[in-house]
Amino acid sequence: MKPKVLTIALLAFVTVFALAFSYPVKNSNKPVVTSHPNILIVLVDQYRGQALGLEGQERVLTPNLDRLGKGSFVATQMVANYPVCSPSRAMLMSGKYPLKNKVYGNVNSTTAPYGVELPADMVCWSDILKANGYANGYIGKWHLDSPQKPYIPTYNNEGAVAWNEWTAPNRRHGFDYWYAYGTYDRHMHPMYWDTKAARDSFHYVNEWGPQHEASKAIEFLSNVDNAYRDKQKPFSLVVSMNPPHSDYKNVPQQYVDLYKDIPLASLLKDPNIPPAGTPMGDEYRNNIKYYYACISGVDAQVGRIINYLKQSKLDNNTIVVFMADHGNCLGKHDEISKNNIYEESIRIPFIVNWKGHIKPNLDNKVLMGMTDVYPTLLELVGLKAKTPADLDGKSMATYIAKGLGSGNTEQFILGAINPPNANSGFRGVRTSQYKLAYVRKKGAVEPYLFDLMNDPFELKNIYADNASIVNKMLPALNGWLQKTNDPFRIK
Repeated sequence: MKPKVLTIALLAFVTVFALAFSYPVKNSNKPVVTSHPNILIVLVDQYRGQALGLEGQERVLTPNLDRLGKGSFVATQMVANYPVCSPSRAMLMSGKYPLKNKVYGNVNSTTAPYGVELPADMVCWSDILKANGYANGYIGKWHLDSPQKPYIPTYNNEGAVAWNEWTAPNRRHGFDYWYAYGTYDRHMHPMYWDTKAARDSFHYVNEWGPQHEASKAIEFLSNVDNAYRDKQKPFSLVVSMNPPHSDYKNVPQQYVDLYKDIPLASLLKDPNIPPAGTPMGDEYRNNIKYYYACISGVDAQVGRIINYLKQSKLDNNTIVVFMADHGNCLGKHDEISKNNIYEESIRIPFIVNWKGHIKPNLDNKVLMGMTDVYPTLLELVGLKAKTPADLDGKSMATYIAKGLGSGNTEQFILGAINPPNANSGFRGVRTSQYKLAYVRKKGAVEPYLFDLMNDPFELKNIYADNASIVNKMLPALNGWLQKTNDPFRIK
């Protein structure tokens, strides 16, 4: 072939080759392969870590989560450092402890005068993803914006304390798609604001919240006609389901029926359940089956979302995280729910799945907390260099993915703070064996020490007889209080 003809042929081939790989393919159902993986976080409310079927501790039915967990990294010692809704969610989003991210109490009209809400200029992990090419979506409960007058006309804004509020676009921290609400507990008749809805343009839905939110998540993932996100970009999606938060009886009957043939007595084995006839003993007995029904319902909706990921092949390039914002005593230890020092309150389920990248591991050793999620996510998606230097959390990406390195040597807990008085509530430190905590009650501080290995139900406070253990743990707690500018006084 002559040189000129050869040159023309080569140019033609290169042109055709380039067009073949640059021209958009219409009607293709294949997911776009991106340089960074997608993220799906299912965040549920008031779900204690002990109530995960694969842990084998409670007689609760979670077949979909068990199946997901068997192919995932599962941290059974994960804690919500401040076990109540707003502070825990703020730690998750900001990677910082409450006195640094300003959310050191639940967000409502009582705490609003003290600036208790997530600052608009706080750099959240979702802001980092947005700045680095991600399309972000948020569905469900947010609870990080203070109610403002005139209050939104919802039932939970009509009493002495207002709770619910719209989140303005400039306060959504990089989430482009928005289908959410502040906080609202009528699970069978939930309410939402759409992405472009004005403050007074929310709507109600006659469907159980988690079921509706799973359907919206599948719509986001399927992205018909590119209506929800730019399909050329990796995505992150948070699906924030309110149940198993109370009211526990706001749950479809089909999930209640799962427990109708299970004797109540078989669900009352734990020794930290108060006896029948006491207020909290009856609270537990009246609600445990409904609490489990809510969990099984959430499990079914997670199953729907995971099945869609698999059917659409999105699971090949999506990191899936299942977790809760805090746990629930449900009457154990005479505590009605959360915001206390006990394991049922602070321990949460934590499952991380990434097909082909994370080795399945039911990990009973690593100590993690809410502030660790932010840096861990950024490192897992290849954005470690973009992680802000002032975070309180530690990245556990290498440990989760490869089992290399180590976790924290302790976990710090706090809660029940009454803004603006930060010298209130409780503070504590938890290790793999012990939990040391100080609880301020009516001006006096009560100390607690539990041996979690030998007394997992925290029946015996051994503080008085174990000065050596206290003295070994106390410096870490004092150091943390100082580092976080926490004015809490132990004595």
